[in-house]
Amino acid sequence: MAVHLPELDSPFLVPFDGGFRIGDASTTPLEDIGRKKCEKRLKASVAAMRELQRILYASDHHSVLLVFQAMDAAGKDSTIRSVMTGVNPAGCQVVSFKKPSASELDHDFLWRTAQALPERGRIGIFNRSHYEEVLVVRVHPEYLGGQNIPGVTGSNVGEDLWEERMESIRDHEKHLARNGTLILKFFLNVSREEQKNRFLRRIDRPEKNWKFNAGDLDERKCWPAYMEAYESALNETSRPWAPWFSIPADDKPYMRMSVAEIVVNALVGLDLEYPVLGEDERSQLGAMRALLEDEKGE
Repeated sequence: MAVHLPELDSPFLVPFDGGFRIGDASTTPLEDIGRKKCEKRLKASVAAMRELQRILYASDHHSVLLVFQAMDAAGKDSTIRSVMTGVNPAGCQVVSFKKPSASELDHDFLWRTAQALPERGRIGIFNRSHYEEVLVVRVHPEYLGGQNIPGVTGSNVGEDLWEERMESIRDHEKHLARNGTLILKFFLNVSREEQKNRFLRRIDRPEKNWKFNAGDLDERKCWPAYMEAYESALNETSRPWAPWFSIPADDKPYMRMSVAEIVVNALVGLDLEYPVLGEDERSQLGAMRALLEDEKGE
């Protein structure tokens, strides 16, 4: 049975009926609560997540997969760092997916992310993901030339290819959910104007120069194509077992708080519990306690 989240009334939830319109999705906070209150609520969520992660690890029944996708400078790295700061590193893994290797290109498009899925009891975070194959590659279909797909080149890509990839993603995620993976996907929705401001800060501030890549400006020119690709991907793959959330990203404190609260609510909805020992095992614990106490007199 697929994992269905009990708390899906978030204002950021991408509906399951294909009605998401990226032009209507806010990039700014839905409420004016201020930086300090955002940071206070984030801190509370981080503390709650710390305890929930311990129970998740101990129960060893579910895994959690958090997927982050966004345009450049939306704040993926800082959000992951802020939201997961209290989680035990032993129970959490972050994987960033960049340009695929030759080995990865010799497999199907889901292969490289499948290798990095979290095991039961752990939280896995994908900084970019299998969705690059219906976002970046859709905007730049020439990248398909290196994938050696029978009958497909960058010059003869039909709409059916993207529909088939969406279907594969839906089936893949449903399979994971059926087997105990809680999937939460976050589109950090930054405005084009705010992205420009952040790029300018990267240029103007020496300590941020390393973040700036001239190629980012080339991708910025493709903004309309990216927005069309994101709208299609979110509509086609937001499902009860793997929902998308479109998070306003122009205000970073608000964005981080919103992501953290969604994760905490979803974890609470799993009704996690520490393992309960049987009667025989509890009796053995009593015997072990007696042995330890006897050591005091040695």
